[in-house]
Amino acid sequence: MDFFRQFAKSFRSATSDDSFLSGLKRMETIVAKILSLAMVVVIFVSVFELCLFIGKEVLLNDKLADPDQFYTVTLIKIFGLFLNVLIALEVLENITAYLKKHVVQLELVVITSLTAVARKIIIFDFSKSGGLELMALALAIFALSLSYWIVRRQNKESGSPH
Repeated sequence: MDFFRQFAKSFRSATSDDSFLSGLKRMETIVAKILSLAMVVVIFVSVFELCLFIGKEVLLNDKLADPDQFYTVTLIKIFGLFLNVLIALEVLENITAYLKKHVVQLELVVITSLTAVARKIIIFDFSKSGGLELMALALAIFALSLSYWIVRRQNKESGSPH
């Protein structure tokens, strides 16, 4: 009979709210660490792809024959690849901030989103997309900028750096 009482007591303590939440926190930390390692791989692959593209398009090809092609297509692709790397770095910063404080920092998320939408505008192809898509991107930038202003203002009032 003592065995069953001891088992029931152990089961209750193992399934208590505190024990359960502690297990969830450990799982979140493990997942965040796996995501950060995966993001490091993505960053290295993106930098490698950027270097290959720059080497192939800028150093190996003679763009002097058609400078319009270089300025309209190649530079836009290079800027897009650069911004991909920057966005990946910002996502890694979001994950790192989460690992440090165990809180999603809204200001970092909004900044990352603004960078991603800015990338879309920089590489926007007017021949494939119309004014409606451009207006949607403008609305997204407006909404994200307003969100950033609100979050930043709230953080300053509360004394929080992020």
